[in-house]
Amino acid sequence: MKAVVLGWVLVLSTFAGNALAVDLAAFIRKDDFNDIRLSPTGKYYAATAPLEDKTALVIFTRDGNRMSGSFVPARNAHVNGFEWVSDERVLISIAEKFGMLDQPRPTGEIYAVNADGGQADLLVGFRVQGRGAGTRIQPKKVESVAAFLVDGLPADERNVVVSVWPLGQTEPFTRADRLDVVSGRRATLASAPVRRASFTTDNNGEVRLAQGSDVDNISKLFYRDARGSDWRLVSSGSADGRIDEPLGFSADNSIAYLRVRGDGKGPDSIVAWDPASDKRTTVLRDTRADPWSIIHRNGTAIPLGALVMDGRHRSMFFDENVPEARLYRSLEAAFPGQSVRVTSSTKDGQLLMVKVWSGSNPGDYYVFDVAAKKLDFVVASGSWIDPDTAATVEPFSFTARDGLVIHGYLTRARGGSGAGPMVLMPHGGPYGIFDQWEYNRDAQMLAAAGYTVMQVNYRGSGNHGWAFRQAGARQWGGTMQDDLTDATRWAVREGHADASRICIYGASYGAYAALMGVAREQELYRCAAGYVGVYDLPLMQREDRRTARSLGNWSRDWVGEDQTALAAASPNRFADRIKVPVFLAAGGEDEIAPVEHTRMMEAALKKAGVPVESLYYPTEGHGFYTEPHQREYYTKLLAFLSRHIGGRPAQAAASP
Repeated sequence: MKAVVLGWVLVLSTFAGNALAVDLAAFIRKDDFNDIRLSPTGKYYAATAPLEDKTALVIFTRDGNRMSGSFVPARNAHVNGFEWVSDERVLISIAEKFGMLDQPRPTGEIYAVNADGGQADLLVGFRVQGRGAGTRIQPKKVESVAAFLVDGLPADERNVVVSVWPLGQTEPFTRADRLDVVSGRRATLASAPVRRASFTTDNNGEVRLAQGSDVDNISKLFYRDARGSDWRLVSSGSADGRIDEPLGFSADNSIAYLRVRGDGKGPDSIVAWDPASDKRTTVLRDTRADPWSIIHRNGTAIPLGALVMDGRHRSMFFDENVPEARLYRSLEAAFPGQSVRVTSSTKDGQLLMVKVWSGSNPGDYYVFDVAAKKLDFVVASGSWIDPDTAATVEPFSFTARDGLVIHGYLTRARGGSGAGPMVLMPHGGPYGIFDQWEYNRDAQMLAAAGYTVMQVNYRGSGNHGWAFRQAGARQWGGTMQDDLTDATRWAVREGHADASRICIYGASYGAYAALMGVAREQELYRCAAGYVGVYDLPLMQREDRRTARSLGNWSRDWVGEDQTALAAASPNRFADRIKVPVFLAAGGEDEIAPVEHTRMMEAALKKAGVPVESLYYPTEGHGFYTEPHQREYYTKLLAFLSRHIGGRPAQAAASP
């Protein structure tokens, strides 16, 4: 195991206990950090540090790894993104979560802080305060808006470009403003020609592209030649089904790079679009997987290629002869069997922050000196995790009953093989979300308990093109569920699972799929566990419609609108079909899958005489935050699985 360099990383205590039981400490402990980035000259690192119910930003000097400053938000607030504006000033965006499994919901508040932790200030957002009635000098606009970073303007150490969204409107017209990162003063650069628009700038910081949609959720892309010129429509999903997502511009700003989905030719592609001639040239397309992460020219925002994840990650470039392509080939050769990505760089492109990870490794960070061709280890995300002893993660694919190819991952203890107990673990979402080649804590914990863990990217999942995602539309309890059934039967045929010892367990949509699975396939699974799940589709749709018209329309298009059909795809309506034990858990503050869903499911199971166990925490949300709650939850989950398919339980917690 690598030694950890940064002084702020804690050393894991040694736990004694029964070697046959699972020590939960390694799986519920927060990562030391989520992200780490270099300042423009490489003088500093900035890193996001997860705490129990918030995520902070910590800043270190690269010379000596000394902590120089920090920014700690309030409870349930998380540093969701950050950008070095200069070597002495960092811009911070905030998001809120009310549970571990929540997707962070940006609040639209932008803060800035100096590298030494000084001059921390809220620059824009609904909580901005004026200087009071006693002065006419009010550099910050006091208005109910949300703002999101568009361009850090590398050539300007004082200003950035942000998109501004008026609050109180569910479908607002947005604008692009220049924001002074010291005073908070803003000036409008462009107004959007479509609702809910995001903006893209060229390499000179000029706002050139706007992408958005009205309440019909049809994406539209607009372009303009320069500031002050008129917007013109480039593409509309209503016209040809294609959706264009801007990625950036070529070095001379003459070409815009667009990610294109829904063109009927397979996975998403990247095209070079010439605004002058309207000519499109495909510069990157993989036959099986979408672009996963864009690769830029070192020190710039100019796109050069992408990582794709067809099982594992591969790098692809528009031109394989560019220096960055040769760099990636060298890094990939230095770390065989692992994934590699440059996550940030200095302004001159001479120092690069490189992340290396795999299914068994949460991630190691290195600084690469381009001129010296030298890698220096910085820190490991999970300093206590040994990748050489963690469970292995292997991609697989099979053909579903209707001929569609489905992909996924099998996680099992190192050296494990053969048909043992298996846990099928469908992901949440469901649409556009997908299981990845990465260290998954739940899968690793279950593997440590003796289970083979199967993760399936059923139709509707992301990463395999728009047609694959759309194949899951209105298929809750239908063909999406069939894919999970087919995957389980494939695992049995291939000798990966003992047919008499299989359980299905998931969170959010995965919890829905778990309960629907045992309702539909009464002989296939021996138990089911649902964590912060949704179990009644008519109830879910009513909640969506109340939130926003666009969300209600999305729910109608993707989940369905026939109330009879929705009820027929709701597992709480068919509890009498479930013949195996069930474990349910939920949080009282869950805004994604309100606790009412779980209480209704539990009541229906009890009425049907199904053995059911439950765990509720009134103060938790969409996934449990606090370590004691997580420990109790996973202890109960492992005990439940152990009773029904024979794996190991959790180790008793050490006495304080």
